Amino acid sequence: MDSTPHGAAVTAAGFGVKGPRGWAFRNIDLSAGPGSLIAVQGPSGSGRTCLLLALTGRMKSAGGTAEVGGLPLPKKRAAVRSVTALAHVPGVAELDPALTVGEHLRERALLQGRFGGSLRALLRPRRERRAEARALVDAALTAAGLDLESLPKGIRTSVRDLERLEALRLSVALALIGGPRLLAVDDTDLKLSDAERAGAWAMLRGLAAAGTTVLAVCSEPPQDGEGVVLVRTGGRREADTPEGAPGDSPATTDTAATAATRDAAASTVDGDSGRNGDSESSANSTKSVTPAAGNTSGAPANTKTGEDPAPSEHDKQDGTDDEEGAADARAEAGRS
Repeated sequence: MDSTPHGAAVTAAGFGVKGPRGWAFRNIDLSAGPGSLIAVQGPSGSGRTCLLLALTGRMKSAGGTAEVGGLPLPKKRAAVRSVTALAHVPGVAELDPALTVGEHLRERALLQGRFGGSLRALLRPRRERRAEARALVDAALTAAGLDLESLPKGIRTSVRDLERLEALRLSVALALIGGPRLLAVDDTDLKLSDAERAGAWAMLRGLAAAGTTVLAVCSEPPQDGEGVVLVRTGGRREADTPEGAPGDSPATTDTAATAATRDAAASTVDGDSGRNGDSESSANSTKSVTPAAGNTSGAPANTKTGEDPAPSEHDKQDGTDDEEGAADARAEAGRS
C-alpha cells in the first residue's frame, strides 16, 4: 500500500543527490510503510538534511529511484511537496524568534485557509472558516503535545523564550496544520537533554501511531529502536574508497579546476538555482534497516588500501567542504 488517508509509504533504491561539489549522499535504500517512524542518523555534514529535502520534493535527486505515497521522485516533486511538510529545518522552515506563539499559529492558519483548501471552502461564511481554523490549530497542538497554558506568557510567549523542546513541538504543530501524509523533522534531538530527547521521540511515535509517516533526522535514534526504520548516512570520502568497490566510482584526484568548481557551485533546489552538494569527494555509504519487514542493505567497503590512516590537511579541508555544502543547500532551499 502506497498511502493511507493519513500516511504515505516511502521507498528508495540507490537514491542520491549530487551537485557540482560532489555527492551530498548516495546509495540510500529504504522501505517504510504508511505510518512509519523513519530515523535518519549520521554525523553533521553527511547529507542528512539533503536526504530529508530530497524525499519531500524540495531537492532534485541525481541517482537511484524513490517514491513517496506512490509518487516517483524527481518526476513528481510538486505532487510530493503537496503531501509533505517540513518542521524545524534551519534556513528552510524555522521559527521567527521575534514573533509570539500565537502569531505563528494565526499566520499558519491563515495560509492554510487561503491556499490549503478548495475555492468552495473559501466561499463559506467567515464564522465556519474561523471555527475550522481553530479546530485545526487545536488538533495540531494536541498532537504535538504543546500546552499553551504551561508557557510563561501563554499564547503571547515569544519564540525566543521557549525551551528547545517547546520550540520543536511548536514547529511540528505548525507543520501538522496542513494535514501532511509525511512529516519531515530536522535536528530532532539537537541540544536536548536525555529527558527532553525521550519526550521528543514519544511525540513522534505518537504521530506515527496516529497514521502520519514521520521522517526524523537525529544524531542518535531511540534507544529501544522498536518499530523504527533506521537510515544511516555518512562514511568515507569517495577518494578513500578502493577503486572498484561496489556502488562507488573510481578514486578521483582533486585539482585546481575542481576546487574552483566547488567554490562556484550552483545547482537546483525546489526549482531554483542554488548550491546543494557536499564536497566533491564525500560519497556516503548508507544502510537502511526495516525491523518489521527485515529489509537491509549492506554498506560499500570504505577502508583505505596502502595509505596512511592518519587524516591529511586535504582530508580536513574536504570535511569542511562537506559541512559548507549541506549549509548551502539548506540556505538555498529556504530562499526558494
